[in-house]
Amino acid sequence: MADTGEDDGTRTGNRVDIDGDATGPVIAGDYNVVVDAQHGSTVTVLMDGQRPRPRRRDRIRLLPRRQGTPLGRDADLAAIAAALHAGESVQLWGPPGVGKSALLRYAARTLDAGGDGVVFLDAARREPEDLAQDIFEACHSTGGYAPSRGELPQLMEGVEATVYVDNADYTAEQLRTVMDAAPDALFVFAGREEVLQGTDGRAHRVEGITRDAAAELLTRELGGPGDLDLVTALWEAAAGTPLLLLRAAAVARLDPAAALPRPGAVRELLHPLFDRLDEPSLRALHLLGTFRDAELDPEHIGALSGTPDAAALCAGLAGLGLAEETELGYRVADGVVAALRERQGLRPYALERLCGYFADWAARPETPAAQVAGHARALEVLAELAEQSGRADLAVRVVRAASPALARSLRFGVWGRLLDQGLPAAQRAGDRQAEAYFTHERGVRAVLTGNRVLAAVLLAEAGILWRQLGDTQGADAAANAQQYVPQEPGAGAGSPDAGAPDGPGEVNAPEGGGSDIGSSSTDPTPLQDPTAGTVPGTPAPEPALTPETGASMPTDPGPTAPDMPTVPSDPGMSGGGMPVDPGTAASPATGVPPTGIGEAGGAVAASAGAGGAGAAIALKVAAVIAAVVIGAVAVEQNRSSSESASDTPAVSAPTPTVEFTAPTDPVDATTDEPEPEPTGLAGTWNGSDGGTYVFTDAGLGTYTMADEDGCGNPTSTEFTGSGDTYSATAPGYAREPCDLVLGQIRTTITLGEDGDTAEVTHEVVSVVDRSARCTTCQSFTLTRAS
Repeated sequence: MADTGEDDGTRTGNRVDIDGDATGPVIAGDYNVVVDAQHGSTVTVLMDGQRPRPRRRDRIRLLPRRQGTPLGRDADLAAIAAALHAGESVQLWGPPGVGKSALLRYAARTLDAGGDGVVFLDAARREPEDLAQDIFEACHSTGGYAPSRGELPQLMEGVEATVYVDNADYTAEQLRTVMDAAPDALFVFAGREEVLQGTDGRAHRVEGITRDAAAELLTRELGGPGDLDLVTALWEAAAGTPLLLLRAAAVARLDPAAALPRPGAVRELLHPLFDRLDEPSLRALHLLGTFRDAELDPEHIGALSGTPDAAALCAGLAGLGLAEETELGYRVADGVVAALRERQGLRPYALERLCGYFADWAARPETPAAQVAGHARALEVLAELAEQSGRADLAVRVVRAASPALARSLRFGVWGRLLDQGLPAAQRAGDRQAEAYFTHERGVRAVLTGNRVLAAVLLAEAGILWRQLGDTQGADAAANAQQYVPQEPGAGAGSPDAGAPDGPGEVNAPEGGGSDIGSSSTDPTPLQDPTAGTVPGTPAPEPALTPETGASMPTDPGPTAPDMPTVPSDPGMSGGGMPVDPGTAASPATGVPPTGIGEAGGAVAASAGAGGAGAAIALKVAAVIAAVVIGAVAVEQNRSSSESASDTPAVSAPTPTVEFTAPTDPVDATTDEPEPEPTGLAGTWNGSDGGTYVFTDAGLGTYTMADEDGCGNPTSTEFTGSGDTYSATAPGYAREPCDLVLGQIRTTITLGEDGDTAEVTHEVVSVVDRSARCTTCQSFTLTRAS
């Protein structure tokens, strides 16, 4: 465990370390997984009696780092204590900088734990299922084990711990999912928006501190009392926000000749603070800004910025209100990045050096898997920066290096996010070996999370790619894992497989549900062996990293790459991070599809001619898909003879139209229960294409929609996400035969600001035949009807 149970005020990080050999096999549900960084992981099923028996810890004590007493928070502490005493969970909510995190940490250390103990976790940019695994490991000695989604609540039954969760910017369904993972625990969440209501618990708004508390804070920071009238004016201008008051005191403290700033400037203090920083502090802050909302261990901050004693330096930045201390290390404070981008003379960090450093670190055998998982957001930011800068090769390098450790960490949510970044990056970079590896690992993850239908498609694709590369070991591993997909025609995506073992799944997700399901229809195209792409060599020698002043800031590389994570984003980061130097060996720019893929559109078309082995494998996969009937963005093949013909000369069938259709079966699941409240995607929507779509809230940020697959068979589509973005990924079908799979297509639904409109877009994320092109993924809009 990261916490020893001794209350010595120290802690190595709030992600719980994995017990046992971090380089050996791990167990997820009934599956034993041997992670292989070269040829793809192998999966076997545990025999009776081989499944681990987690032992509950005698003492549950995972405390946050020590800190000072937050000023003016007696009433807030009393409200938390009252809720816990009444047996209710509670959510602290309020704007950034108001002091929620400080209050939560102090409460975790000082309030009566009761029951079995205390667990403190940071949920920033993390999926609920990963947080549930954190809670499980904090309460049990696990030996590298992730329980199945059905077993987890059973193992946690009777654990009456109090769980404090910072940065829990989740939807109400996601909060409920976390609480359901530990049914007898009480929770104290902290987040920006009020979402916990009703029987789930009570919400408590955290507001600015009182004038007396503000005066005490400024007196403490300045070493003596200030002018009461000025203190009062500053308090009013800052609305009692501790972060703003801390920055005001810092400006005066750093310049002995200066006084407290005038009240009108209290919200514009970042540039004066930057002017007062020494060079090492500015370099470290620049690095944190480059990593946006990710947290970094001081060891990495020192190594990358060239600053000595980075821990003390970053603590100083936190004291100025420019950085935030976390359980792992430090991240940039709210609002700093936008101001830092305006500063002239900051030379961007070299992207190749950043990516090379973290890739080498993550790939070392001695690097703990839990540490890699703790830095997953930093790795994700690097991959995003690489894609934005036209360096898909660097994105591949980072994700490929981190993937094995993320798998061993048993944090399948963030592992999936990184793999989703790596696959399209490998295709853009022309790295066929990495493409095979990422496809294989996504298939293994789909098996482990219960998405065994999607696993069938991914592992079949991986097998084809491995064979094309001449990697028999990879092909054998993919074929071995394929035996765990459902084989009987009657087994649906939501039905249990005959004799199929149980994986950990997306916590509390429906059977067969996960974050990857979706489908689309594709043009009839025989498969052929594409010309092998070039595998990029080792990037150019890494340039020196230490930034220098005096160079002008380059242009913003623009918005982020298409495959964005579905965890909540940080509103303070909406403008992006700091620019980076991409280097000279750039690959095609972000947004350029893989070689052979044309305009974004849904059916996949390819040239004629097929290799026999490839076609046989594709037909086998198609048979599995047809049997279990999965789909998202289903295409009706027999709409009407009046439909316009395809503009593809070689195809005589009507052009398929993307449509979310209500089920044709008179028995509709939505008629058996009341209509859901129109929150998130839940409700009825009218499409600009003339269709009507009904989404049902399934929990865990998941919404189901009755649909049809490429052959017109009824199915249920699952979209997962949070905030305003939801997505589904699954096979792309040929038009004829309708069950032939040629690729995978991701569908993304982005809600408008009013929550009553949405945009539907599609993207090809992989193809079996690289000459395939997408032709029917046109975007359209949705308008909420109810």
